[in-house]
Amino acid sequence: MNVVALVGRPNVGKSTLFNRLIGEKRSIVESIPGVTRDRLYGESFWNGKNFSVVDTGGFIPSSANDIEKAVREQAMEAIAEANAIIFVCDGRDGPTAFDQEIAKILRQSSKPTVVAVNKCDNSVQDNFAYDFYSLGLGEPFPISALNGRGTGEMLDEIAKHLKDFKSEESDPRLKIAFVGRPNVGKSSLTNAFLGENRAIVDGKPGTTRDAVDSLLKFRGEEIVIIDTAGLRRRSRIKENVEMFSVIRTSRAIERADVVAVLIDAVRGLEEQDKRIINQAIEARKGTIAVFNKWDLVEKDHKTADEYKKAFYEELKTLYYLPVYFVSAKTKQRIVKILEEAIRIKERRQTRISTAELNRVLSPEFERTPPPAVRGRDLRINYVVQTKTEPPLFVFFTNYPDLMPDSYKRFIEKTLRKRFDFFGTPISLLFRRKNVKWEDR
Repeated sequence: MNVVALVGRPNVGKSTLFNRLIGEKRSIVESIPGVTRDRLYGESFWNGKNFSVVDTGGFIPSSANDIEKAVREQAMEAIAEANAIIFVCDGRDGPTAFDQEIAKILRQSSKPTVVAVNKCDNSVQDNFAYDFYSLGLGEPFPISALNGRGTGEMLDEIAKHLKDFKSEESDPRLKIAFVGRPNVGKSSLTNAFLGENRAIVDGKPGTTRDAVDSLLKFRGEEIVIIDTAGLRRRSRIKENVEMFSVIRTSRAIERADVVAVLIDAVRGLEEQDKRIINQAIEARKGTIAVFNKWDLVEKDHKTADEYKKAFYEELKTLYYLPVYFVSAKTKQRIVKILEEAIRIKERRQTRISTAELNRVLSPEFERTPPPAVRGRDLRINYVVQTKTEPPLFVFFTNYPDLMPDSYKRFIEKTLRKRFDFFGTPISLLFRRKNVKWEDR
């Protein structure tokens, strides 16, 4: 996935532009400098290119030294991670000393940079942009993040510098990402598989900053293992470098076929673990819950079952996820993670014929038909599978917009009962069948 970072001093409109680019109000917008402290990212699309947008936020300097440090840290981290930079400036203020400092760093980099001169709300104010040629970063683009003026031309320029990642998507090798909170043993597990200290292992949380790829030969096949930085609750992300670790981890999830979410067995399932699991599910990736450090847990023959029961009670809708108990330190049961990941990838590639789907599901729909909604009798006429990785099923019905969520859950459970999709999300889409006179 491409990454486009929004860089600039406080209160120039980065958060407003961020919200416009991702199409939703996710970033808090206030006229107070430094409101965006926790870094935010979202997905966008332009001219056939998908990309992540990163709102790097501003800072509130308290001294000259803090200004220099904060400017450099923000800009350098954005440069290191991004495929392209949008340098947001305030047209009404003109180029400031802070702008010049950031521009100097950007000029020294090899990353494509577009200068967006914000708060140009009409054609007269577009003239503000001319002063920003002095930054030495090429043609400045006058825009209004608030009303969208000029953002199309700016994005046209950005899109020229974004890559096409289709070649990566065609890689047939199993790609498994180890994700989780800091210090749950992701790097230790990677090293246990590889038999070498490929990743730095330290008791201090947050040692791993980047997502690191390693190749493992397993039963004659190559597997790509992606070790990632630990994910913390956003309120605990204090450093810019940690925010970019979150971005890298999210990109690793996107690249993976299967995500192994590591959980500290001593501490048990925590809220952040749930959020990470849901992030993998929302990305429609195969997912395995892995309780690591099992060697440190005082247990008897019932302990694993008790852990599983508590896990499924906490995540009732994720009853289809496999749960394993391992020790990266002793290598206890770690091979089972790879074996399950291989099976999950095969399930993600499963394609069921239309004839088989309807032969199996039609009797289920007859025994338990959809409920009437708003006086309308709902009917499912037939179903087809249109996609794999992840599996996507399209249900043709007379009133797709009225299909209740409870019945959608029934359909998913029925699919999972009759076909093996253990460990992988499946997607359901409801479309209107060809309209007949009786349905009008």
